[in-house]
Amino acid sequence: MTRITEDPILVSIIQRQLDHISLQMGLVMTRTARSPIFSQSHDFSCFLSNAHGETVAQADGIPIHTGGGGFAVRAVLRDFADQIFPDDVFILSDPYVAGGNHLPDWTVIRPVFVDDRLFGFCTNRAHQSDIGGGAAGTYNSAATEIFHEGIRLPVLKLVDKGQLRQDLWNLLLLNSRSPDLLDGDLGAMLGSTRIGTERFQALILHHGSERSARCLEAVLDYGERSMRQAISSLPNGSWTASDFSDTDCFETIEVETRVKITVENDSLIVDFTGSSPQVRGFKNSSVANTHSAVNVAIAAFFDESMPHNEGISRPVKIIAPEGTHLNALPPAAMTMNTIYPAGDIINACWKALAQIDQERACAGWGKISYSVSSGPDSVGRNFTLYHWHACAGGGAVRGRDGFPSISHQATLGGMVIPNVETYEQSYPCRIHQQEFRIDAAGAGTFRGGCGISYEIEVWADTQHSLRGEGSRKPSGFGVAEGLDGAKGEFHVFELDSGDEIASPQYGIQNLGPKRITIESSGGGGWGDPLKRDRLAVMRDVRDGIVSRSAAENLYGVKI
Repeated sequence: MTRITEDPILVSIIQRQLDHISLQMGLVMTRTARSPIFSQSHDFSCFLSNAHGETVAQADGIPIHTGGGGFAVRAVLRDFADQIFPDDVFILSDPYVAGGNHLPDWTVIRPVFVDDRLFGFCTNRAHQSDIGGGAAGTYNSAATEIFHEGIRLPVLKLVDKGQLRQDLWNLLLLNSRSPDLLDGDLGAMLGSTRIGTERFQALILHHGSERSARCLEAVLDYGERSMRQAISSLPNGSWTASDFSDTDCFETIEVETRVKITVENDSLIVDFTGSSPQVRGFKNSSVANTHSAVNVAIAAFFDESMPHNEGISRPVKIIAPEGTHLNALPPAAMTMNTIYPAGDIINACWKALAQIDQERACAGWGKISYSVSSGPDSVGRNFTLYHWHACAGGGAVRGRDGFPSISHQATLGGMVIPNVETYEQSYPCRIHQQEFRIDAAGAGTFRGGCGISYEIEVWADTQHSLRGEGSRKPSGFGVAEGLDGAKGEFHVFELDSGDEIASPQYGIQNLGPKRITIESSGGGGWGDPLKRDRLAVMRDVRDGIVSRSAAENLYGVKI
């Protein structure tokens, strides 16, 4: 680690300016993208890198996208080392050869030049509505190899010295069931990176080339120093933990994510040796995705004021043996990996870190039990309806209850649950219920998130993709004597007859109009439930989150 020689106030200012540029990029994307997955739900991330591909700012977006973003930028530097020019734009997605996490996340990368000198890159990584493959909406739970999951993009030059490669653009649109959406979304991604590049260039010109170059290194050094200081506050030693999945998407099987976290003075070793081999289904992780998930877990454990740049990763060594489901070999399928095993990685790390310091421990978030419905709308265009209104409850931490309903934990809340009214205007559906579950939150001094009771009618014929990771057993684990949250469940019924349709935990079904009900998983609690504030228990009873009997039996409060 180099010693910071620049004015620390200036370094702090530049870090905030870089963060603000990524926020500006996100605003451009939200306001110009065509797909609701971006304009309403924010399933994209913007980040900035230095000339070596190290992430210097990631203020706007989802941490599972950005925590391993440097892998993608460094793939551009590797494959186009002497062919990167002003006004170029690159695109990639493949997890095996291009530093991607999974195929639906297309990454658009624009270099930043000032006076013919490469200073860095502006990047937008966004989950596309559809990229072909065996299932509409990108999530093919029947996939057993990556070729079933859609078009694979190595590092490609989408714009060559300012000239759009129309042949490549046409190829991308041709491989999507929603080319009209993709056309607008790619344009929005290009626009957001262009705005980011202009702002980045202005920052460099304002501070001067040489000082800016030194400050870009200094913000990374500061991130590293901050993380090393945080790690050095922990006792030396090793702690082990595991999290488990109960399915490979085809059969009931125990899939273990095993971790050993070792603290050595001011460094961490996160070792996944002993984890299960790669699985048959689409829940295998790429190296970039595994690194991202570890970064999410560590960032949530330490102080939230720590800089969000790649410097904080320097003191952390990650060991993920090849051939495991955390570093799968081709052609393993991967589309689910940003949710699971990313969530399993985070859980295992949180369980190990909780043994080091319970005061900072994070209780488990409920695992998902929901689905995606895709089909043609009234004018024949394909739509993809994510049932995000049934998101699970978050885990509690010391000082705060878990979020009642929140996107999966690898986002740390960075993805937005859309408004019901907007959905009903955008899709052929009617949402009849979206309300908090009762007695589903893990009890604790600070209780877990309660999850959602959800009911929707979908009036169109659709391909229905089911993902019920949290539907067989409780998954939102409690910590520090807190209790687990309730498991989730979902049911599908024919709209006309009302007959229930058998629903696998994972699967693809082609169905007519239907009614879907979901009880999402509850988050885990933190601390002894008997120590919960009595007024908080009474408020939960009044709000319909805790029943009178649970208040007495779990919290010792008789109402």
